Amino acid sequence: MTSPQSDPAPQPPQPPQGHVHGHTHSHGPAAPVSKHLRKVIAAVVIPFATAVVVGLIAFWPGGVPDHERTGVGFDRQTQDGKVVQVVKVDCADVNAAQVPPTGDTSTPSGREAVNEQEGECAKATIEVTSGDDKGRKFVEVVQPDAPRQLREGQGVVVAYAPDAPRDLQYSVTDVNRKIPMTLLAAIFALAVIAVGRLRGVMALVALAVSFAVLTLFILPAILQGSNPLVVAVIGASAIMLAALYMCHGVTARTSVAVVGTLISLLLIGLLGSLFIGWADLSGNTDDNTGLIHGLYPDIDMSGLLLAGVIIGSLGVLDDVTVTQTSAVWELHQADPRMGWRGLYRAGIRIGRDHIASVVNTLVLAYAGAALPLLLLFSIAQSSVGTVANSELVAEEIVRTLVGSIGLVASVPVTTVLAALVVSADRPGAGTSSSTAAAPARTGRGRRRKA
Repeated sequence: MTSPQSDPAPQPPQPPQGHVHGHTHSHGPAAPVSKHLRKVIAAVVIPFATAVVVGLIAFWPGGVPDHERTGVGFDRQTQDGKVVQVVKVDCADVNAAQVPPTGDTSTPSGREAVNEQEGECAKATIEVTSGDDKGRKFVEVVQPDAPRQLREGQGVVVAYAPDAPRDLQYSVTDVNRKIPMTLLAAIFALAVIAVGRLRGVMALVALAVSFAVLTLFILPAILQGSNPLVVAVIGASAIMLAALYMCHGVTARTSVAVVGTLISLLLIGLLGSLFIGWADLSGNTDDNTGLIHGLYPDIDMSGLLLAGVIIGSLGVLDDVTVTQTSAVWELHQADPRMGWRGLYRAGIRIGRDHIASVVNTLVLAYAGAALPLLLLFSIAQSSVGTVANSELVAEEIVRTLVGSIGLVASVPVTTVLAALVVSADRPGAGTSSSTAAAPARTGRGRRRKA
């Protein structure tokens, strides 16, 4: 009977074979790195984090600068509204067509004009439900070919033009999508928490921090005239530090991923700056960028384009660097005798599969976003060379290729950093005596059993 009671005593040294191994899979690295390596990593990460904090303080904006509203695009006063009544009327009775029909139905303008004269329009009564004019009603005529039709009870967004005649001050500018968007966000949050649990909660908190940095620092600082590239680097670095450490813990493994991400971001910044300048990309290619340039002419639009490349690449970079670092750490735990070259070769084999999937994902994401534009070029039967040479498409090509080069480079960079750090670790040199002695006691336990 004494034998079973004496067995538990030697068990604490034995768990490295099973018990502690399972514990570390749930909560982080299996074996902590030595104190010496922790100091080396801290000597790199702490100055970088300090520089980011100093940059945030130095460039922190005092708020979005005021300007006189133009009433164009997003630069309009808006309120909430609701469709209270929709009545079908003859388009000719409400004079919906502003131009007489051409009679030539082979052209889009001719077909549209004929439909406006002969079709059935919708006469919608809209009630303003927010602002100083709450309760005020106005009439909106919706033509039969309009892409957005109105229905009773539908929530809408109405634009307010104070300088217009009273009957024309309000107009419907969009549909109110707050409820479905909020519901979708709630479903997303529940799914992340249900699967990720505590990690999922921390991921959502990190996402909130990322949006806060973007909306409270990056965008206002650029509008105030700060260099978009500098602001993007500082903001992206702050997002990276918050997201990685909040989601993966303050560990040596996470710190290696931070350094790998930083090196890749610097490469993306250098390549982006080089090729955006070389290709003479202005960054002013559509109505939105044109409006920004008109309201704030001092903003460097090409710098804004480069800032977008850096921020857009950050999310995928985090995924790649964390995955590669974790892979190397797990390989080291599986075979502690493996040197850094062996760890690098094994880790890079994992990274090659990751590169193939990530690059394809990035290219398809940009292609999907630019699909309407690509469709227009296809309709015009333009050659591939002509399409690629246009600034609209050239921007997306440079954005995609520069980001992809940074992603590809992050795999070997992060893998070699992780391999060097984890293989250089010598637990006996800096960790506690119990950690260093555990393998020896485990070996004696094996000999007793034998």
